[in-house]
Amino acid sequence: MNSFDWIVLIAYFGVMAAIGVWSHRRVSDVGDYFTAGGKMPWWLSGVSHHMSGYSAVMFTGYAGIAYQYGFTSFATWSFPIAIGVAIGIKLFAPRLNRLRSRLGVASPLEYLKNRYNVATQQALAASGVLLKIVDVGAKWAAIATLLSVFTGLSLNQGILLTGAVTAVYCTIGGLWADALTEMGQFIIQFVAGIAMLVAVLLELGGSSLWGIWDDLPASHSHPTTGPYTVTFLVTFVFIKTFEYNGGMWNQAQRYMATPSAREASKSATLSAVLWLIWPTVLFFPMWAAPLLVHAEKPDASDSYALLTERLLPHGLLGLVVVGFFSHTMAMCSSDANAISAVFTRDILPAFSRKARHWQHRVGLIAARWTTIAFLALSMAVATQVNSPTFDNIISVVIKWVAGLMGPIAIPFMLGMLWAFRRSGPTAALVSWALGLFAFWLTNYGIDGLSTQIQTVTPIATSLVLYILIGFIKPEPSDVRDAILTRVNNDDDAAAAVPTQAPADTEVESLGSSGTGVKD
Repeated sequence: MNSFDWIVLIAYFGVMAAIGVWSHRRVSDVGDYFTAGGKMPWWLSGVSHHMSGYSAVMFTGYAGIAYQYGFTSFATWSFPIAIGVAIGIKLFAPRLNRLRSRLGVASPLEYLKNRYNVATQQALAASGVLLKIVDVGAKWAAIATLLSVFTGLSLNQGILLTGAVTAVYCTIGGLWADALTEMGQFIIQFVAGIAMLVAVLLELGGSSLWGIWDDLPASHSHPTTGPYTVTFLVTFVFIKTFEYNGGMWNQAQRYMATPSAREASKSATLSAVLWLIWPTVLFFPMWAAPLLVHAEKPDASDSYALLTERLLPHGLLGLVVVGFFSHTMAMCSSDANAISAVFTRDILPAFSRKARHWQHRVGLIAARWTTIAFLALSMAVATQVNSPTFDNIISVVIKWVAGLMGPIAIPFMLGMLWAFRRSGPTAALVSWALGLFAFWLTNYGIDGLSTQIQTVTPIATSLVLYILIGFIKPEPSDVRDAILTRVNNDDDAAAAVPTQAPADTEVESLGSSGTGVKD
């Protein structure tokens, strides 16, 4: 990178900070901070949902997969996400929106204290926060790895730089700042992605988009190859259906932020279409990379960075580096906001009476400090992501996140569906605990298991136990039925009438405990 590239990069950081300052004016309470006050347009929510699923891991770990195995990088990653998000258009997106619009909650997990009990809510919240610290740490490490290739900065310096800039805008502006920066980041990504695609096609002599497959190993055109088998593909569709429909919380917030359930479904539709089409543009240069560069790292995670250095002129190179940043900052800032919501709305009130009755200003201050604390912890983890404990970046993303997400997501996601109303606190806690045990057993207790077994066993264990225990030990409750009626009823007029429940419950507005959520 030369001075021109640095100007582009610094200008990008400045714009992100400015968006945070502008968004600050739209945030008056934690409802605005965590769910944009339910006023986010569906198209902004859809783009934000799409962008919050990216990170620089795509340009490191998945670039390595594309370099080594070819088309399977799309077929077993973004394609399963597109299918999963499409499944959620009617199944999950509208119900997540109704958690805010009908129950008045600001955190995705806030309804769980009445759907199950406080113990279940705390178990899912605490384990999810710890998982997200590791997950986001892997994302910081990925962008720092790319930054080191272009600038010569050390891993720790790159982590500190990206984390500090992200902290500025997402802490000040909340979900509005996240969504608006993600829209800007999508525009940057679009320009950079098209520029890279054109540069690769020109370097290949104007070959057609399909001509490269004749020059690559035959297996590179196969949708499944190497360790990425049909079983892996099916497993990932199953996992991504839960993860990208709210199981990791930050995507749930995008649906909650739209004005209505119908708008949430439109948001999910846009995101699903983007996941199906746009990644092919980004992946093509990675598929062609073996014809143009020789990766130096064993996992080929540096192949895309080497390709951009070779093909792009200064200025455009700086824009592509900005694109790398935009992916990671989009995902990490959205995760930080989600974790802040869960911590301040779900965890703290269970331990502090004062936290249950915070006024607008105090609740907002707590939310912002929690965001800073989460970012700091994840950055600390990022410095250790290549240690033997984590193996490497792509291992963290595939093994840890995919494996541990299921036990946390199953009680949360299926708990919204009327079909699973028989599953109560026992089903939720047992499926969560034994799902986590299944993760430990398949990853550290038994040697030699395939990646598919390691990733699918925890979520499959949780799913089977959640359903089975619901039938063996049903725990009926008028309170739970009242919540599910309001979340599942498509008739807005009918749902507007308060569902009858015992007088000591909070079904009418779970989020009205004084922390500033607008009912």
